[in-house]
Amino acid sequence: MEFSLFAHMERLSPDQPHDVLYDEFVSLVKMADEGGMRAVWTGEHHGMEFTIAPNPFISLVDLAHHTRNVRLGTGTVVAPFWHPIKLAGEAAAADQITKGRIELGIARGAYSYEYERLMPGMDAWEAGQRMRETTPLLPQIWQGDCAHEGEFYSFPATTSAPKPFQKNGPPIWIAARDPNSHEFGVHNGFNIQVTPLWQGMEEIETLMDRFNAACDSHTGPRPKIMLLHHTYVGKDTGDVAQGVQELRRYYNYFGAWFVNKRPVAQGLIQRITQDEMDANQMYTSDKLARDLTVGTAQQVIDRIKRYEDLGYDEFSFWVDSGMTNERKRASLARFIDDVMPAFQ
Repeated sequence: MEFSLFAHMERLSPDQPHDVLYDEFVSLVKMADEGGMRAVWTGEHHGMEFTIAPNPFISLVDLAHHTRNVRLGTGTVVAPFWHPIKLAGEAAAADQITKGRIELGIARGAYSYEYERLMPGMDAWEAGQRMRETTPLLPQIWQGDCAHEGEFYSFPATTSAPKPFQKNGPPIWIAARDPNSHEFGVHNGFNIQVTPLWQGMEEIETLMDRFNAACDSHTGPRPKIMLLHHTYVGKDTGDVAQGVQELRRYYNYFGAWFVNKRPVAQGLIQRITQDEMDANQMYTSDKLARDLTVGTAQQVIDRIKRYEDLGYDEFSFWVDSGMTNERKRASLARFIDDVMPAFQ
């Protein structure tokens, strides 16, 4: 089992300065690097203070100057927002600047809020089809003189300039949930990223079953699969309970952004009241305590051992939570010092 960190700048109120949030983000990444994690992942989002990440390549190139060993991954770029030639070129340039540390996670996107603003009229189905057309083109563009006539994109022979630092280009990871997405990724030789969000062990097992089925239907090498999950390592049961309450607030806001029915002003969604949170039975404290990777160090070890037994190759510590930077750092430190050694 290998470990990575999944992190963004996140802003919940207008009194939080962006420069301070970025410094806090960098501090978490430096902890992951110094603590021996394999990779850090940061994604792409637009117009949302909840998740501030308009271009992950900019962040990753900067992080290369703050870290030594950790791999630098997009978790994820939103494929329909990129022309294949532009995505191939920017990924290759970032790979050159970082001397071959880039890994490329790709998804169709999740928020209709973003679709409305960047690609009006596009739905999740079309976004997925654009992702399926774009991603197999990237290695071909890196190799050079790739011409394409497709449903969404057409272009004459094109080569990325520059070409990537890594011989065959950055490793590609596909964010997958449904069986067809797993099959698409595996059959194209891509690694797989999955997140059960708040849905717990049953979903974690289902996602692995879908990955295994895709591997069984493919004659090529078995790719890697990474589990991304909200994680909190508490110092004691009271601290764990506080972490669960903070994650409960996070998921209420996550759900509101996803549903896209609540007013947004200055990139901040309208505040959700405590009464509204209490009425939302999807994210109760009991459910989140049961279904997220939260607990004392030994409890978190026991949970991740179950994921390892299922066959997951990498566990990514999703630190976005609305918690203070101090609480994030304390949890991550306990994960590095007390949890990760149990898997060496």
